[in-house]
Amino acid sequence: MRLLLDTHVLIWWDEGARLSGAANDAIRAADQVYVSAVTGWEIAIKASLGKIRARRTVSDAIEDSGFEELPVFLRHAAALSSLPMHHRDPFDRMLVAQAKADRLTIVTRDAALKAYRVPLIAA
Repeated sequence: MRLLLDTHVLIWWDEGARLSGAANDAIRAADQVYVSAVTGWEIAIKASLGKIRARRTVSDAIEDSGFEELPVFLRHAAALSSLPMHHRDPFDRMLVAQAKADRLTIVTRDAALKAYRVPLIAA
C-alpha cells in the first residue's frame, strides 16, 4: 500500500497522538508513506499566521519517521484542473490531485474528501 498523509495526520503522527488504530496500522504496514510538499507549504503559511505552532521542520518529521517527500509535479497540476469543486481548501485539493495522479491512498480525518472518490483511510 502507498499512502499520502494529510497535513493534520503528519502533525498527529509526529506528536504521537490522535490517530485511529486503522490509520496507525496502515502507516506502519505501508510500502511507502508520502508527505506532500504541499504539507510543508500549508504548515509554513499557518505558522506564519499564528494558527499553528510548528514543533520542528516538516523535513525533520519526514526523515525521522522514514516517510518520503512528494514534490508537486506538472502531472499533479493537470489532475487538479479536472477536479470538481467539492472542497474549497487548495491544500486538500492538491493532495487529492496527487493521490489521483499517483494512485495513492490518503490518510485523513476530512470526510469531505470522500466526494472525490479517492481511496481514504480514516485518521
